[in-house]
Formats: sequence, structure tokens, C-alpha cells
Amino acid sequence: MPQYTLKQASELLQSKQISATELTQEYLNAIDAKNSAINGYITLDKNLTLAEAQAADARIAAGNAGALTGIPVAYKDIFCQTGWKSACGSKMLDNFVSPYTATVVQNLLDEGMVTLGRTNMDEFAMGSTNETSFYGATRNPWNHEYVPGGSSGGSAAVVAARLAPAALGSDTGGSIRQPASHCGITGIKPTYGVVSRFGMVAYASSFDQAGPIAQTAEDCALLLNAMASFDERDSTSLARKKEDYTRDLNHPLKGLKIGLPKEYFDESNDADVQTALQNVIDLLKIQGAEMAEVSLPQTELSIPAYYVLASAEASTNLSRYDGVRYGHRAQQFGSLDEMYANTRAEGFGSEVKRRIMIGTYVLSHGYYDAYYLKAQKLRRLVANDFQTALQGCDLILGPVAPTAAPKLGSDIHDPVQMYLSDIYTIAVNLAGLPAMSLPAGFSSNGLPIGVQLIGNYFNEAKLLNVAHQVQVNSNWHEKTPE
Repeated sequence: MPQYTLKQASELLQSKQISATELTQEYLNAIDAKNSAINGYITLDKNLTLAEAQAADARIAAGNAGALTGIPVAYKDIFCQTGWKSACGSKMLDNFVSPYTATVVQNLLDEGMVTLGRTNMDEFAMGSTNETSFYGATRNPWNHEYVPGGSSGGSAAVVAARLAPAALGSDTGGSIRQPASHCGITGIKPTYGVVSRFGMVAYASSFDQAGPIAQTAEDCALLLNAMASFDERDSTSLARKKEDYTRDLNHPLKGLKIGLPKEYFDESNDADVQTALQNVIDLLKIQGAEMAEVSLPQTELSIPAYYVLASAEASTNLSRYDGVRYGHRAQQFGSLDEMYANTRAEGFGSEVKRRIMIGTYVLSHGYYDAYYLKAQKLRRLVANDFQTALQGCDLILGPVAPTAAPKLGSDIHDPVQMYLSDIYTIAVNLAGLPAMSLPAGFSSNGLPIGVQLIGNYFNEAKLLNVAHQVQVNSNWHEKTPE
């Protein structure tokens, strides 16, 4: 299996020790050999992929290559790209080939990166285990009886299995950080608005944010350099000066103050999770960082607030899938209304239907004030909690999830339990803050466990600096599944 980080692959390509075509073929061979076991990729097109690799080789030969030129990358099935199927893990879009390209994908194409394919995901990004996909569940590369996390489980799984050096995911309530933790790799959710959402199929528009998934914090920084940009086609995109997210990677941590929320450190976390947290705390203390207790009192209320608001936005966003314009259309119907009903009944899975029903209910007359409006007020309180906490520290450290990855089938029939697994990630999306997951150890049964770093708005470089320093002084991120 190819074992390259982005930095290693870049150095090999720039020194002409390997061509983009050869590097890409290595990954295609690995996918042929291993993908069926984990079901990480759901769409491949070797002709398109190799054509991009050959174009990258021509660019390298002409002396026009950048740091990422010729390096393969995988995309979560939520990102549109001209000529590629973008099904969002759903039967509803199983026949949809995109006529346009997402801005974040175009940014990486402009850098000369090579598209490997589309990765599996929970349907319309609704799920925490990658089991709601129309294309079947993705399996954790460390143990195929366990889930990889979701909804970006396919992207996390292919990077962990070394079937891609990096991948893009999306994070609505933890969907980059949680699978990164469960699969033993690194992933970052940027500040809301830093990365364009144009061409990314919407679940909950005020939460969704694209981000990189890779082996190391350094690789995530390199990808984020290319991904982040202002986009006038996205009304939530932020016009900001271009940043170099690698600039602080080697900055010493002496004097850095890290907040430990008392609500994140209690008996609800497994002992293995507590051990992983202590592993990182000890490493950071050795490097001169200071720890301080902080409080995030609205933590427990972030889950009901999130699922009211996200479901409401999903109800609105998914109303476009009606069988009229594109996507699945029912074959049997007797009227227009019946066509709508049958199309949506056939095209959506049970979890998507559940969230549409919840969202429609909380937006309905008589319930809007009681549920939706109150959830919006609570969202502001959650954001205020973070601002208060960050006044006394530079970053916040905590768990990504209360446990390591659960077994396949253990949570999928218990939606409440699945929702509760997101308790430490959801609040970040409510507040629009940047956060990341990095490997920090393993459970007693050999599954990876990550920890979460949360920063203030636009503090991605500081998060990546801390994560990089942890990885320079540890080897959890270097471990690979057998």
C-alpha cells in the first residue's frame, strides 16, 4: 500500500523520483485490491483520473507545478464536479451527473491535484456512523466489524486505509472530526465561511463547512491553503486576506494556555477516551503549555438545539427533490401530488425522512416559536459560552466522542443514541468555530481514539500548530491498519 503523506508525495514529484501518473496508478491499484473490504469509494472513473494525472505530469514538465500538483485526492460524494456522479449517498441522486464543479474542488484542480473518486457517506450527510448510505455501510479499516464514523466516513476510511493520501469531507455537526477520530487520522473543520459551500450539496446551510482529512496536521494545512478562498457565488463566503496555514506549524508552545471544559471531562467518557486525553495533556505540558479549567454550561442543550435547527434547514433544502427537475422520479403515480409523495418516499432513506419530518414540524404554524425560535436563542448562548471560555485560554481541548467507534448496527436503530455521540462536536458548528481532531491513542480493543482542539474564529493556524507539535512528539498518526 502507498504510505505517502502529502508532503512526502510532493517532494517525490518535485524531485522527479515518481511521476503523477505512476503515483496515481499506485493508488488505483491499492483501491482495486482493498476497497471492496471497506466500501470507502462508491464512484471511480480511471480514465478521468489518469487523464488528470497526465495533465499534471505535463504541468510539472513545463515548470508550472505547485506544492500539490500531481497528488491524488478523494472527494466525499457531497461535492459536485463536472462529469462525475454526485449522489450524496442517496437513491434520490443516483443518476445525477453534475454539470458544474464545486468551488473547493475547482481550487484543488487549479492546483493540479488528481481526482481519485467519490467516497461513501451517510445519506445527505445525515448520520454519525456511515450506515445510512444507499450504497451500503463503510467499514472501519482497523476492524471491519466497526463503523468508521460519519457522515464523512468514506473519506476518513480511505485515508486511514492508505487508499488516498488525503480527502475532502464536510462537517455539519462533527462529520469530519468524528470519523477522523474513529479512523486514526487528522481532520479540521474551518471557521464557517472560510471555505466556499458552492457546489456542495446542502444539508443544513448555516452549519455545513468543507474541510480536509489527511494523515497529519501539516497535510491538512497544505490542503487548507488551497481550499480557502472568497467566492461570490456563496453568500456566506467571507472576503478575507489569503492565509498561509503552515506559517505557525513549528511555533513553540511554551506559555500557550489550553482550556479544559469541566463538562467534557466526566464519567460519561470511556476510560480509553480519558486515557487518550491525558496522553495529549501530558505531551502539551512537557512542551510548556499550561492547562486551565473552563466551563461550557450549555453543552447538554446543544444537541436538541442542533437537531431542531439542522432538521429545519434540511426540510427546506431537501424540498427541491420532488421528481420534477432532476434526480429520482417515481414510475407509478396518478397525480402530481402522488408523484411528489411517491418520489420522496422511494428516493429518501429512513433517517433523511425522519429529519425532514422533524424539520417540517418545528417550522409549522404554532410550533415555530416554541421550537425553532427557542433553538436559535440557545444557539447564541452556546456561541457566547465559547467566547467567555476563550477569554481565559488560547484553545480548548476535549474529546471528539465519548467512546471509540461502535460496532456496525449497534446505533443505527437507536437514533437518540446516535445523536448523543455528537455531544462534543455539535456545539462547535452552532457557534461556527474552527475545530480539529488528531490521533491520541487506541482503545483496549485496538481502535483509534482522537482528541479535539477548538479555537476562536480564524484560529486555524494556531490549531494546526498545536496538532503538529503533538504529532512531532508522538507516533499515533503514523500507525496504519493491518
